[in-house]
Amino acid sequence: MSCIQTSGLAYGQIRYSDLTVEGGKATFITGPSGSGKSTLLRLFNKTIAPTAGSVLYHGQDMDEIDSITLRREVLLAGQSVFLFDRSVGENFDAYCEARESAPLSTAEKENFLRLCCANFHLDAPCVHLSGGERQRVFLAICLSFLPKVLMLDEPTSALDQETAERFMTQVLDFCRQRGMTVVAVSHDPALTARHAENVISLRAEVE
Repeated sequence: MSCIQTSGLAYGQIRYSDLTVEGGKATFITGPSGSGKSTLLRLFNKTIAPTAGSVLYHGQDMDEIDSITLRREVLLAGQSVFLFDRSVGENFDAYCEARESAPLSTAEKENFLRLCCANFHLDAPCVHLSGGERQRVFLAICLSFLPKVLMLDEPTSALDQETAERFMTQVLDFCRQRGMTVVAVSHDPALTARHAENVISLRAEVE
């Protein structure tokens, strides 16, 4: 069953072939630099608007869907990390408060951190974490929102091969158990081959 579909989609000089993301599965997006992989994710949750064509979410044109409502369901965990200068645990709390959702228990926070290979103490100050460590904490927070569609932009770029494999295995298993759709941009052909249920290969098509 299709979750996201595009028709005649373009953004600026980037033109896309018509695409379909199947619901409840892991779709990996591959392609050379400049082919519009990260841009496509932003089009999928209305962070940016297409200059031509349309994007459908469960058959409904995204232009007809409230942006905030859509982004709660179709969540983009991009390469830019947004963390407060507080502890790891306090960042979970701050995001829950901003989303007006119930705070997570200590056990829940620790579980999401474990799933994302971010086994840091909840009292650890985020300002002392490396860029890769901050990214994993941010991904853990994003995963805790339990969106219907989780979009990941190069989530393993700062990880060694062993940790990247463990991250993808744990996160995808968690998402499959809950019927969540995953769309992931990846430059790692081996990781894509092992974990993708569907692959969208983009080419650098420009006008």
